[in-house]
Amino acid sequence: MRRVEQEWGQTIGNWGHSMRFERNLSPRTVESYTLDVEAFVGHLMEQHNPPSPSELSRTHIEGYLTVLYDRKAALSSQTRALCALRNLSRWLMEQGVLAAMPTDGVLAPKARRTLPDTLSLEEIDAMLATIDLSDPAGHRNKAIIEMLYSCGLRVSELTALRLGDILWKEGVVKVTGKGNKQRFVPISPEAIRQLRLYLKCRPQFATHESGDTLFLNHKGTGLSRMSILNFVKRAAADASITKNISPHTLRHSFATHLLEGGADIRQVQELLGHENISTTEIYTHLDTRHLAGVVESLPLGKRD
Repeated sequence: MRRVEQEWGQTIGNWGHSMRFERNLSPRTVESYTLDVEAFVGHLMEQHNPPSPSELSRTHIEGYLTVLYDRKAALSSQTRALCALRNLSRWLMEQGVLAAMPTDGVLAPKARRTLPDTLSLEEIDAMLATIDLSDPAGHRNKAIIEMLYSCGLRVSELTALRLGDILWKEGVVKVTGKGNKQRFVPISPEAIRQLRLYLKCRPQFATHESGDTLFLNHKGTGLSRMSILNFVKRAAADASITKNISPHTLRHSFATHLLEGGADIRQVQELLGHENISTTEIYTHLDTRHLAGVVESLPLGKRD
């Protein structure tokens, strides 16, 4: 193995350790960024005189992004690769390896952000009405749908919930989001009611290995993302909803309904656990009828 290749390997290892234990990024993000940079280094190693980490330049990064473009890589993959290289470059500067950011001036490809379908309150109620409450799993599933919608949770946040995360007296749930960042989200009265009904059934799922995991499957372990996706889709199909539905649709509907109800985008950002406001802005695609009503309510709209 060439010296420069060993140097890159050691650099990636140290950078990954920093992401995980110093910056507290999620294991999934660390893995994703690491794979992207390893692919980039593989590209560099194909060159006659590959650069070392201290020789990394804008030319190398733009050359790699051009290769991804020529290979017709998805725009999301190109964007993620650039994000990983920016993260690495920033770390190399902090370590004194680089004197300047080689990613400065490198433009990210413009990926079109697609919006999931939004459910109306009537459609959510129709989904809940299809659930069979004669089965204990029905009470569990109904509580999950209520939590996904009324708290705007990510599926990963919901599956990570513990019994102690429900603060009954305060009426909030403690949520651990991306980067292990915690936030407190109010729980609607209906979600609280459904949670209490589920907890009466939870002993039928629990085993000595269940611990304090809130939502359990029939084996007494935590529910998987796929299990939740499947029963959410089934509830939508049983309610004759033809939209492309996933658990994230409920989170998206939560944010959209809050904005339509007059909530400030900063409040929605806090409830959703978004680090950057730009992420929250994807949820501002309000119904045109709603926007027309807002315009009509303005004093300027009533001028002669």
